[in-house]
Amino acid sequence: MTIKTVLPVLGLLFLFTAQTIFAQDSVQVSKKKRVVNLDSVQYGVASYYAAKFQGRLTASGEKYDSSKLTAAHNGLPFGTWVKVTNRRNKRSVIVKINDRLHHANMRVVDLSGAAAKKLGFYSRGLTKVKVEVLGKKKPAED
Repeated sequence: MTIKTVLPVLGLLFLFTAQTIFAQDSVQVSKKKRVVNLDSVQYGVASYYAAKFQGRLTASGEKYDSSKLTAAHNGLPFGTWVKVTNRRNKRSVIVKINDRLHHANMRVVDLSGAAAKKLGFYSRGLTKVKVEVLGKKKPAED
């Protein structure tokens, strides 16, 4: 190899290496860390589980059943009972927390299909809700 062919190759190699090093230094990681909300009353957006989750294990170890009144929340302990109220139509449902949301999910709660139907937003997919923590004891049926 001659010097005329080696120098351009070395120059390109240097530029590529320098660009990679400087690019890594200038990258700013802007990951939003979800703040866990443990307030006794919370407001936010709710969704419901897709049908593909039927029968899969939840984070608590229970199998997901869309016909049961359950929910996923990122802060409340498993087995906590909450009252979820649809702020559009004022319908309410009491559900048990048995799963977690994805860490990047900014919704306050994900509900089972049955809970979404009782709240009247099953066809919409999302709704604004109020979540009230009731405690670890199952509330009396109305």
